Amino acid sequence: MKKGVSVIIPCRNEKEYIEQCVKSLVDNDYPKDNLEIIIVDGNSNDGTIDIINELIAKYPFIRIINNPKQITPVALNLGIKNANFEYVMIAGAHALYSSNYISSLVDNIKKLSADGVGGMLITKVKNETYKSMSIAAVLSNKLGVGNSLFRIGVKNAQLVDTVPFGLYKKELFKKVGYYDERLIRNHDIELSKRMIAAGCKIYLIPDLYCTYYARETFHDIAKNNYRNGYWNILTTYYTKSFHSLSIRHFVPLVFLLSLIFPVIFSFFFSSVWIYLFFVLFLLYNFFLIIASFLENNKKTKFKYLFFAFYILHFSYGMGSFIALFRIKTLFKEK
Repeated sequence: MKKGVSVIIPCRNEKEYIEQCVKSLVDNDYPKDNLEIIIVDGNSNDGTIDIINELIAKYPFIRIINNPKQITPVALNLGIKNANFEYVMIAGAHALYSSNYISSLVDNIKKLSADGVGGMLITKVKNETYKSMSIAAVLSNKLGVGNSLFRIGVKNAQLVDTVPFGLYKKELFKKVGYYDERLIRNHDIELSKRMIAAGCKIYLIPDLYCTYYARETFHDIAKNNYRNGYWNILTTYYTKSFHSLSIRHFVPLVFLLSLIFPVIFSFFFSSVWIYLFFVLFLLYNFFLIIASFLENNKKTKFKYLFFAFYILHFSYGMGSFIALFRIKTLFKEK
């Protein structure tokens, strides 16, 4: 297999982001003779295709593949199977990559004798308002994203359960399998868990960064995290294993249930349960107030920070809660 890197970008209707994403990869210091960028498009209808074709005309190492199923794991598998080089890098259209991103990944995967490597994720927004900057701050806060190390940071190269926009040996996919195409979400961490179970090593590199442009409204954050929570439960159903995810993925559901059950129990058992609800709820709000206060600065507002934490936690937990009933339906369909 030829030495080099194949960058896979799944996308659909990304006209606002695709050009700057691709140009950040083109501007990388990695030799272009050993680089190809494969954009796997899911029938975009917003002008994304026109932008991609303009980029292809300028840079011969860029090509496009059609993804009629319009599902991300399908796009990734198409890209990997069509890759020509020994390493595959998974990229996202909403991200920008530092000029040494690709070369540093290649250097580190060799130096660490790793099977996969990835860098840190800096969360930003395109339109800086008090609200959007508050959302970005919450998405980089430990109370917002748990122990997601690529978001909150590490000091040294560290073994992790998943990385964003990572580099992998192409031959690895033949060993452990490709992305599970049933999983509209969580296909990335599920594959990482499979890799680790097979004895593979995935490292997070602390001094390497890419910039991810987050959603900027409460509605979009709620919608996205509801789906994340929903697919956490469906992922465990389809894979028949809790090991496909990490403990942090179930914390919002456990938190939500810890509030729901005391209220229900108070109707059927002792009224003490309702006091437990208030204690938990007040304690939760206390921690949110502290976290919001610490994140508050000239670019954010306390009220937006506080509300963003609420939206993130409850939409995520509610998605998982609703999915529990969906699983019951799936069992009946069998």
